[in-house]
Amino acid sequence: MNISAVQELVREKGVRYFMVSFVEMNGISRAKLVPAETLEALASGGVGFAGFAAGDLGQGPHDPDISAIPDFSSLFILPWRRDVAWLSANLYVNGEPWPYCPRTILQRMVKKARDRGYRFVVGMEPEFFLVRRVNGCIEPYDPMDNSDKPCYNSQALARNLDFFTRLVGYMNELNWGVYQCDHEDANCQFEINWQCSEVLEQCDRLTFARFMIRSLAEQEGLTATFMPKPFKNLTGNGCHYHMSLWDAAGSQNLFMEEKDPHGLSRTAYWFIGGILKHARSLAAITSPTVNSYKRLVTSPTTSGATWAPVYITYCDRGRFSVTF
Repeated sequence: MNISAVQELVREKGVRYFMVSFVEMNGISRAKLVPAETLEALASGGVGFAGFAAGDLGQGPHDPDISAIPDFSSLFILPWRRDVAWLSANLYVNGEPWPYCPRTILQRMVKKARDRGYRFVVGMEPEFFLVRRVNGCIEPYDPMDNSDKPCYNSQALARNLDFFTRLVGYMNELNWGVYQCDHEDANCQFEINWQCSEVLEQCDRLTFARFMIRSLAEQEGLTATFMPKPFKNLTGNGCHYHMSLWDAAGSQNLFMEEKDPHGLSRTAYWFIGGILKHARSLAAITSPTVNSYKRLVTSPTTSGATWAPVYITYCDRGRFSVTF
């Protein structure tokens, strides 16, 4: 989307503000609010941030400001505030791409794949708790959601219909193609799934989804947390990735092979093998915090399972494996 298209959108949709957002190395989203009247300056120079104050970005208080340059193709109008549009940004310092910007790192890998004739497509299944704060601590917000095995509990889901029908409606308004949501394995834990897309677009969607889910929860007086292991005795939050490699035209899934007994191509087997070979190193990215580790190595849960990928194996259905 070029600047002319954005200007037209501002006029047609009544957008008055832009939230320019980026994600720092801890996965925390940061943003500034920018009036639409400054759109041309925003497009040419972005907005400035004191990098050290904005989280873990490899900067100290003495370093020059970081500039967040928005990618207008990532634009989402907030369904609950239609005069505000959200934008994902890339980080620059002194006019050069900042090497510790997660989105820039991903774009570099996407380009590398494109140069080799590949498209990487991903689907995601984010899980989260709805909690409330009581005396400085968090707890599952619904006292009626107290079963030892609450997964897919219809009554617990029904008590949250207003929240989820609103959330699904907003996501589908953005053309995400939500196909299901459910109550998960812990009390007051939920999951929502939408259609897959190319990896950069999907990561922008996940970043915005987390922001949207938290915002809608706050409107209900609740907190939505994606923390891996907020409760010692309950199943933790995960986020399954559905990954596939396509040709440059996006017409052929290179992981599929009808003649194979498992339906997988040689490329798919090599991909799985790469994950298994580098699984220990990948854990620094997929499980980067102490709390992430607690989800992997912990005491038994009330449901009887942690559902955490603790084995460096591949199987077709085992959720304890790193790939399935």
